[in-house]
Amino acid sequence: MNTEIEKIIVKSFFAKRIQDRVLFELSSTKKRKDALSRLCHTYKTTLKEEYMMTIEKPNSDPVEIAALLKKNGAGDTCYAVSWNEEIDGKELPLLTALEKAVGYGMPTIIACIPNKLAYFEAEQEALPSPRFMLQRKF
Repeated sequence: MNTEIEKIIVKSFFAKRIQDRVLFELSSTKKRKDALSRLCHTYKTTLKEEYMMTIEKPNSDPVEIAALLKKNGAGDTCYAVSWNEEIDGKELPLLTALEKAVGYGMPTIIACIPNKLAYFEAEQEALPSPRFMLQRKF
C-alpha cells in the first residue's frame, strides 16, 4: 500500500465528512474492507458527486475505458484501491488494472492522476456495474 497516494485519492474524491474515517480504515488491514464497503450502495454520498461522470454504455471494454482515461490525461500506469486483492494497494499498468476491475462486481478506484483523474466501478447490483470517470478540473 502507498498511504501517500491513498491520502491524495481520499482527499480529492471522497466527501469531506468521512475522509478521516476512510483514511483510518484504508490504513488498517482489519478495516480496509470497511472503507471499500462504503463504495458499494452508498457511493453517491461517499464520493464527491460533482466529480463523477457516468461512462455511457456499452462500457465493459477495458481497452475503451483505458482510451477514455488516456484522452483525459492518464498515463500508462495507475494505482488501485480495490476489493480485488490482486490489484488492491498496487501500482500497475493501467490496462492490467482495468482488466482485473471491469466486471469484477465489487468496488474499485483506479487512480490515473491521484488528485485529478480516476476510474471508479461500484458494486454490481444490476448488469453492468455503475462505472464512472472521476475528474477534477483545475
